[in-house]
Amino acid sequence: MGRKILIVEDQADLRKLVRMTLEFGDVEIHEAADGATGLHLARELRPDIVLLDVMMPGELDGYQVCERIKSDETLAGVRVVLLTARGQQTDLEQGRKAGCDAYLVKPFSPLELIDKVEELGRAAKA
Repeated sequence: MGRKILIVEDQADLRKLVRMTLEFGDVEIHEAADGATGLHLARELRPDIVLLDVMMPGELDGYQVCERIKSDETLAGVRVVLLTARGQQTDLEQGRKAGCDAYLVKPFSPLELIDKVEELGRAAKA
């Protein structure tokens, strides 16, 4: 069974870049353009990994989506990677409080993204 990845990012070009970077091997990729849709899809699909933008339009930002995923018992095994342009200590702290498993600061390299997804995939199987 392949890995299921959900990309929640409001910028279509970045979603496409992430999708193209990760579309190798046995992987199923889903996309959402805002937090509310992302949360709905996370509950519906139960992905292995959610790549979640922090700053998004709409009622839910990435931190709130992350908190809700992490507090939902039916989503216990889901790993969350926050994607943010803001890499300040306070931002990282807020991400940790929300329960994220990892952080990628934009602009990140495709290699960084692949490494992070591989690492979390191994951790999920352990």
